[in-house]
Amino acid sequence: MAIRGIDANIKHGDSFHEDQFKDLKADFILANPPFNDSDWRQEMLQGDVRWKFGTPPKGNANFAWVQHFIHHLSPTGLTGFVLANGSMSSNTSGEGEIRKNIIEADLVDCMVALPSQLFYNTMIPACLWFIARDKINHKFKNRRGKMLFIDARNLGVMVDRRHRELTDEDIKKISATYHAWRGEGGKYEDVPGFCKSATVEEVRKHEYILTPGRYVGT
Repeated sequence: MAIRGIDANIKHGDSFHEDQFKDLKADFILANPPFNDSDWRQEMLQGDVRWKFGTPPKGNANFAWVQHFIHHLSPTGLTGFVLANGSMSSNTSGEGEIRKNIIEADLVDCMVALPSQLFYNTMIPACLWFIARDKINHKFKNRRGKMLFIDARNLGVMVDRRHRELTDEDIKKISATYHAWRGEGGKYEDVPGFCKSATVEEVRKHEYILTPGRYVGT
């Protein structure tokens, strides 16, 4: 944030073991947590109030981050964050059960599969999660029991042999699709190979896997 000239109330510290804003209930949370963190001292947080949907496994902090963000949302809050692709399908060490519980609570609003080679510090494929505390939230249309899947893996252009960037048009295509589906103007339609509005029942049939490619088709 400092590099990009964004002013904010920034505190440095350990978000898990010393929650910097214990009473915070935010309308919006935007985050890019470390992927697949295997050394997050899970044993120190047994029975933590944030683990409403299940205790995150010792070897991976992904669902600790997910539940940390959910815990800090206001009743109508929305969070968007980046995670490794494995978070959409992993069943290791109870992760699948945590994901199932979050889905059954009807919190997942939108999933976006990103193209590869977007990051300079990791080659791990990534995705975007959007979680909404209240899918009625009268500013938008009622989205209860539904979630949007966007497969953006084929978007972007290579800027060198190792790195890809999303163009302004790509970003607009993704965001406009989500906003139209949410009821903020424009007409939403499923586009084979790109986007699909699915029901929780459909996700149940796919054993709670959230990979967009399973839903959008080809």
